[in-house]
This record gives sequence, C-alpha cells and structure tokens, in this order.
Amino acid sequence: MTNQRAYVPAAGHDRWLKFYDPLTKLLGARTALGALIEQADLRPGQRVLEIGCGTGNLTVMLKQRQPQADVVALDPDPNALARARRKAELAGADIHWVQGFADAIPYPDASFDRVMSSFMLHHLPRDEKRAALVDVLRVLKAGGSFHVVDFAAPDDRQRGVLARLLHGAGHLHDNAPGRIIAMLEDVGFGAAGCVGTRRTLFGPIDFHRATRAAND
Repeated sequence: MTNQRAYVPAAGHDRWLKFYDPLTKLLGARTALGALIEQADLRPGQRVLEIGCGTGNLTVMLKQRQPQADVVALDPDPNALARARRKAELAGADIHWVQGFADAIPYPDASFDRVMSSFMLHHLPRDEKRAALVDVLRVLKAGGSFHVVDFAAPDDRQRGVLARLLHGAGHLHDNAPGRIIAMLEDVGFGAAGCVGTRRTLFGPIDFHRATRAAND
C-alpha cells in the first residue's frame, strides 16, 4: 500500500505544509515553473504527467496554459494532494490526482507525451532516483520528453543561509548537471542535457530535458 512506504512530504515535514505555497511564491518559484512549461512545448491533446506534484503548483499552471492537455499528477503525500485538489477546484482546472510513487507509476507503458518534475528529484536517494527515471522512461511515448527543474549540486559559497537550512547536502550531490545527465543516459534516455540555470534565494537551479527515442 502507498502509505506503508516512507516519503518526504512536499515541505519536508507535515507541520510546514501550510507555509509551502506562500514561501515558494515569495521566492519566485512561479517564474521557474513557467520556464519549465515553456520548455515542454505542450500541445492540445497531449497527455502530461507530473511526478512528485506536491501541492500542485506546476500541475495547475500547466493545465491553465494548455487547457486541452490531459493532465495527471502523482504524489505519495495525501495531505499535499488534498491541498492540490482544492487549488485545482478554485482554478477550474480538471486534473487527475493520483497517490503513488515515481518509481511505481500506475500507468501502462507509453502512456504520456510529456513527464514533468519540479523540485522533487533531490529528495530521492540515488537508487530511488534511478528507479524513478526508469519508470518515467517506461511511461513515455516514443518521441516523448521528460522535463525537470531542480536544485543544483550544493556549493555553500553560492547557496546562502536560507538554502543551507532548507536542503541538506546529501542527496543534492547527485544533482550536478553531469551526474543527472549520466543517470538519464544510463537508463536509456536520449538527447539528455542541461538546458538552463538560474539563481534563486533557495540556491542555484538547473533545468534538464531528455527524450525517449522516436523509434523505441
């Protein structure tokens, strides 16, 4: 069962969840999410999945920008999903919310044209991160693409006090651009690359993109 597995809540701890949206808005996360959506180049009729959707900020935004896309959002945290559902109802966004894990996506092979991930992969230890990438590749259609924005590998000279408080260094070491690209290529993605970098009060963030080959 989903609730028998450990997971990191959207805000790091349940008691902080109510502060998650105001804080991320204050620190400019919406701009980064908008850039990720632009990179995904969503089209009418496409089927889109967000893994680790948290409180639904990216999912609701992408549905608003491309209302004719079929949007699915996945997260193991029932409290975050409850907030996401309320947010979508207020926005009039028709989204399929699913409780589950990114390494066990409950959809058949080749189900989605796009898979998105925002500020989630850094929560996962290396083996779970790799397993999640394997399952993302599985559910992508041939020619489909995976789009990621996440915190870059830690450098305390760049991160500042707030970033160090919010994110321990452990799992972020795998978020160096070369390591993310190597992981994507290792599980079978093609055209994997870092397509942008920005500085935020949380620390530097990187955008990555990879595809499933059209002849798979």
